[in-house]
Amino acid sequence: MAEKVTISTVARHAQVSRQTVSNVLNAPHIVRDETRRRVEEAIAALGYRANQAARQMRTGRSRLVAVRIEPTRDGINGSVLDRFLHGLTETADAAGYRVLLYTARDDGHEIDTYDDLLGAYDLDGFVLTGTDHGDPRTAWLAERNVPFVTFGRPWDAAEAHPWVDVDGAAGTAQATQRLLDTGHRRIGFIGWPAGSGVGDDRRSGWRTVMAAAGLAGAAPHRETEDGIAHGEREMRALLAADEPPTAVVCVSDSLALGALQAVRAVAASVAVVGFDDTPVAAVVGLTSVSQPLAAAAARCFELLTGLLDGQPTDPHVLLSPTLVLRHTA
Repeated sequence: MAEKVTISTVARHAQVSRQTVSNVLNAPHIVRDETRRRVEEAIAALGYRANQAARQMRTGRSRLVAVRIEPTRDGINGSVLDRFLHGLTETADAAGYRVLLYTARDDGHEIDTYDDLLGAYDLDGFVLTGTDHGDPRTAWLAERNVPFVTFGRPWDAAEAHPWVDVDGAAGTAQATQRLLDTGHRRIGFIGWPAGSGVGDDRRSGWRTVMAAAGLAGAAPHRETEDGIAHGEREMRALLAADEPPTAVVCVSDSLALGALQAVRAVAASVAVVGFDDTPVAAVVGLTSVSQPLAAAAARCFELLTGLLDGQPTDPHVLLSPTLVLRHTA
């Protein structure tokens, strides 16, 4: 009969103490990256499986966290959350946690789902996505002392709860500056209707750079709901202006792809930049702003486990995006 693999076996294999192995399993954020990787490699090599029931009795944890699956919408920008979910699941798995996925059609339905899930499962906490002004979900969880973090800032009160976000303004600022540096002066913007936290943030980066260059008056912008057809319609309107833009920055890849269709339909020479760097953007050669989604997912999990351990790290994390240059700009 094969020898039973225990924490002591893993510790000997990784040349660390039993406590270090326990820390990797129960509180990985306090272990140095190099040591954690060595222990995780030993766990994988030996096929070690922790006794989940015993560990839950010892720690009072179910090691189960929940996150919502967003609607796919047009199938383009929905891939952003897919990458975040993959990163969150992989990070959680490495720490011995599992991720419970659920769906909800709107905020009210999501709150009802929280109630159902908390009644059916012994959840350790939630990771919320897609924050906006006056978000009722965070208030509901906070009132009941349910641990949670959000991927997205609380737009009404930055200190309200732990969050991880990507600096959208910095992303569109990079895109706008790139266009200025390549000679463009009439740089338009296609965004979402005012009032969206994420949309307003992304618009502000474009607006700030244009104003700093003394070109605020040469910066036409349009507002619309997300989607390829909407982007194409708004780009056609910009192209029909007396002084059409020579470049346009878009709040999403969906709108940018629509704008690109309008530009190509009339063979106009207009640079187009999107946001989110979706797989479709790579296929069609669309320049786009890329979010560090794997890093965002890892930091969300780190914040949540820090809350659970009573050892919170910096509760507000703003990550920087990067501009991925392709044919369209």
